[in-house]
Amino acid sequence: MFSNDNLCSLRWDPVGQAVEIIDQTLLPHTLRWCHLDSLAVFCHAISSMQVRGAPLIGITAAFGLARALTEDASTENLERASAALLATRPTAVNLRWALQLVAGAVYGLEPARRAEAALNKALALRGEDIANCARIGEHGLQLLRALQVDGTLNIMTHCNAGWLATIQWGTALAPVYKAFAAGTSVHVWVSETRPRNQGMNLTAWELQRAGVPCTIVADNSCGQLMREGRVDCVIVGSDRTAANGDVCNKVGTYLKALAARANDVPFYVAVPESTIDWSCVSGARIPIEERDEAEILTIAGLDAAGEVREVNLAAPGSRALNPAFDITPAELVSALVTEHGSFAASPDGLARLKLAK
Repeated sequence: MFSNDNLCSLRWDPVGQAVEIIDQTLLPHTLRWCHLDSLAVFCHAISSMQVRGAPLIGITAAFGLARALTEDASTENLERASAALLATRPTAVNLRWALQLVAGAVYGLEPARRAEAALNKALALRGEDIANCARIGEHGLQLLRALQVDGTLNIMTHCNAGWLATIQWGTALAPVYKAFAAGTSVHVWVSETRPRNQGMNLTAWELQRAGVPCTIVADNSCGQLMREGRVDCVIVGSDRTAANGDVCNKVGTYLKALAARANDVPFYVAVPESTIDWSCVSGARIPIEERDEAEILTIAGLDAAGEVREVNLAAPGSRALNPAFDITPAELVSALVTEHGSFAASPDGLARLKLAK
């Protein structure tokens, strides 16, 4: 029997007064929980991708700011710590959103009360994320049920938008988990998501732990699978969604959206409202993070002796360009699935979302 109770990416230890996160850089070979107990450690966890996914990044930052205030609750340190956390990842809008909410909860308080108030806000955001993702799952489940006729429903996803990217349930994977829990026969095509292989290392790992049938496929095979009629829909997440419905997600998402449109496959994007940047008029305004070229030129894995090894893939002296995200235009998105319901990826659709809150 499926249970989501133990599938969690970030825990609060009230005894040790510390946040515990799964070090996602070690998955899928090693599951290790790490204590985050200083501003520097929180910043490293986000920038080094020990935590990933827009919602989880934002909540981790909220706890990081609360931790910084336990050491120095002055307004100067509040602003300094906020700036340090904000600089860790430029694309995910949840980072700024969470920091603003925590700062707003403490600015008007006396310094002696700020740390506790910040922690309470971070804990509240954690709880809200779990509830919002569960609701995304329910709304997405209705779309999946409308697609299923007979047999197994084949769903494709890209990167990781499951409980490892949030606290529980996930965004894009929440409807999958809800369908599986309801007894629906589902199967997930998991694209590897080069160069960090989040699909292979994270999505497949968490689906396997939940007992959901899945198959890892090379990124470049996904269009052919759609062409062969082996994909019923695509569901992905979003690190930032513009006010016109353009979606910024892991690089490679745009190509899947194009293939889905060419083959009449529904392309859904699951987004909590916190990932919508209402101040961003279009995807053209979203900064695209460029990461170290070593992520493309090298790869790590287990050798025959069970040891983790990093090897070079390219010839010595090779150069690489490594954009971490791409923009999928709103017209390629069949629907935005949110905690408030499903809406058209358009200014009008997002206006209706605001009314539905």
